[in-house]
Amino acid sequence: MPKDMDAKNQLTVSIGQYSDAGRKPVNQDFHGALIPSSNDLTLKGITLAIADGISSSPVSQQAAETIVKALMSDYYCTSDAWPVKTAASRVINATNSWLYAQNRRDRVSDMNRGLVCTLSALVLKGHSAHLFHVGDSRIWQVSGDSLEPLTQDHRIELSASESYLGRSIGSEPQVEIDYKEFTLSRGDIFLLTTDGVHEHWDRRHVVDTLRDAEDLDQAAKEIATAALENGSEDNLTIQIVRVENLPDLDNGEGLLKETLSLPIPSLPKAGDIVDGFKIVRSIVSSARSHIYLATTEYDDRVVLKFPSVDLRESSEYLRRLVMEEWIARRIQSPHVLGPGKAPEHRSALYTVTEFVEGQTLRQWMTDNPTPTLEQVRDIIEQIARALRAFHRREMLHQDLRPENVMIDTDGTVKIIDFGSTRVAGVQEASSPRADQDILGTAQYTAPEYFLGYGGTTQSDLFSLGVITYELLTGRLPFGASVSRIRTQKDINRLTFKSTLASKKPLPDWVEHALRRATHPDSVKRYESSSEFIADLKRPSPHFKRPKDQPLIDKDPVLFWKILSGIFAATTIIALTYRF
Repeated sequence: MPKDMDAKNQLTVSIGQYSDAGRKPVNQDFHGALIPSSNDLTLKGITLAIADGISSSPVSQQAAETIVKALMSDYYCTSDAWPVKTAASRVINATNSWLYAQNRRDRVSDMNRGLVCTLSALVLKGHSAHLFHVGDSRIWQVSGDSLEPLTQDHRIELSASESYLGRSIGSEPQVEIDYKEFTLSRGDIFLLTTDGVHEHWDRRHVVDTLRDAEDLDQAAKEIATAALENGSEDNLTIQIVRVENLPDLDNGEGLLKETLSLPIPSLPKAGDIVDGFKIVRSIVSSARSHIYLATTEYDDRVVLKFPSVDLRESSEYLRRLVMEEWIARRIQSPHVLGPGKAPEHRSALYTVTEFVEGQTLRQWMTDNPTPTLEQVRDIIEQIARALRAFHRREMLHQDLRPENVMIDTDGTVKIIDFGSTRVAGVQEASSPRADQDILGTAQYTAPEYFLGYGGTTQSDLFSLGVITYELLTGRLPFGASVSRIRTQKDINRLTFKSTLASKKPLPDWVEHALRRATHPDSVKRYESSSEFIADLKRPSPHFKRPKDQPLIDKDPVLFWKILSGIFAATTIIALTYRF
């Protein structure tokens, strides 16, 4: 029977399914569909999958069942922060590796007799459909009066009567997965079929059957039965999904709806009790938020962050505030601010995080204006570990600066502010809002943001490089020029401020590492922070010390001053002789 969901602001679908052995004694096909509840619907979406075992294998139906069940279960256990492509692909690859290992364990020399199958899967999330495909089962879309295939068969034709699967689940240690993403519209209809159905159906009959179908289970059965009557000798499996409703484009507010609906409280005073937390003192108050030190009933210290009353009408601001705690609960790293123990029920809108006793990196820089290279390496390496924790979960921090980094009394460095963080999985579930928004602080923001290109992991690395340069020199590598970027020409004019001709030059190989980390072109930066850290500890294998470096490269400013002086002197001499 159709799986229906009755909700105004949710992705709502109807699903019809049918599977039968047909004229074969055993049905080696397997299919599944899952419509989750609560946040999983927003963060993970609706999943449909169909797998076709190969007829030459007596155990391929086990492979088909395994891969479909993995998507129906393991996919929903992956990180909430991951986008669909990452989460589903990892599940498919892991299951493929396991099936291949089982074949090797059982010493299957001919994979045509092993745990091998096809797979076609569809994940509907937000306003997008995500397609995953291996083999010769298919995914289709009804387009007007026609039925259009969205997949291509991975089948190698040897002759008119002989062919084999060029790609399948379980036959190789790694599997190449076809992936596509496209935008959903209300009323869209998709079909997933095995070859026993689509090789023997009449497309016109399929469209006519679906046009007025109210019971999609019955429609699926009619289409499969018609294929059987048209001469199909194979198993028959078909899934139909119709999009009934799409969620509002709310930038993710639906995900945090319960929290965002809480009232914004008046600011507490020392000694006040808020949901069991005792307010100790104010830590920071600004136009954007108010941060307090509080204790729990067990005397554990936590930080409560309350929104500014002046910004209570900004849904984007409130969403980002609440997302900070959401992110903290999904990253486990000693170098990332952790969450505090939240009350079972909250009476107002605020966040709870751990309390870090120490000072910001900005204050540390004020107290230590001339740190050693070893001190800087230690700090930057810890920040890099924090960034890797973000990037592994497909999060971009986007506002890395000294004010957002704490050093505790034990010397542990932590990133403490996630208000600008982009979470790929959450962004995917919300509206296609501009990823190009500049959320960070201009002096530390990568140039590509100013051109509206959005960020990558290399953008966070740019910010890390700027902080490293500032720790070592007390200034910024491009001064304030980055904030004035508006065109590609502006980026091309950016000039790295070399230290090689200064009174306190950096080692040339360290400067080489900083130039690469902060390169205006993201493609020319390091691919990972670990490369950058390695090059801060020893000269890069790619570093070549020039025997006679031109002054224009060592110190462009000095070069142009000297050149200007020569021109001025030449002009004066010329004028003197003239008169």
